Amino acid sequence: MLETLARRGEELTLIQLWLARLGAGEGEVLRDDGEMCAVVLSGSVDVTVDNAPLGTAARDGDVFDGAGDAAYAPAGSQLELVAVSDAVVAVAAAPVEGVPGPARLIRPADQDVRSAGAGNWARRIRTILGPADAAGRLVVGETINPPGNWSSYPPHKHDRQAPPDEVAQEEVYVYRFKPAGGFGVQLRYDDAHEDARIVHDGDVVAIPAGYHPVVAAPGYELYYLWVIAGASRELVPFFDPQHAWVQSASPS
Repeated sequence: MLETLARRGEELTLIQLWLARLGAGEGEVLRDDGEMCAVVLSGSVDVTVDNAPLGTAARDGDVFDGAGDAAYAPAGSQLELVAVSDAVVAVAAAPVEGVPGPARLIRPADQDVRSAGAGNWARRIRTILGPADAAGRLVVGETINPPGNWSSYPPHKHDRQAPPDEVAQEEVYVYRFKPAGGFGVQLRYDDAHEDARIVHDGDVVAIPAGYHPVVAAPGYELYYLWVIAGASRELVPFFDPQHAWVQSASPS
């Protein structure tokens, strides 16, 4: 089954995002004029791009246990996923010009895994398709918050094309919780608007603009897949000047 999580022309102008839920032996074929990045959230799939097999992409355990495999498909190609075991795969797409990178699998060893923040805004970040990787517009990764912790913090935004201070990019978050009955709060705000949304396991939030910190409820670990696309693949967040000071402060 293929579910559309984010669609161009609604809140977003660049990102398209699908979720493929496949039983063992089931397949899905995806085509897009843009480049695609498929992230295995659970299970394993055989990956083929333009009839050329790339191999098997998998994740051991769930998204909280460790990094999984992903696959990159160039613009205009056909991406085929066939489940070796029951699998869930997120597939993001964005328009690009030319063929900025080859079709390939992205293994955990190829990803940038690091810790960020301090105290109750510490989290783990896995950058799957980063700015230095061969791609045209997509930047894709995962963040894991310990229970009660914040991320995308200090609050930052990337909706204004003003390098070197900020680069205009839209973003999508897809959430998971452990235990699955948990929740968090996603904030989105700017000088004119404020919005707070309770998010649960499987929810999706588009972030076309504004500051967007997120917090996990105590007792619940929070994961979110993030997909970014914009004028540049360089990550240049602009931190809310009222709260940027916490970067240089000692954790409480």
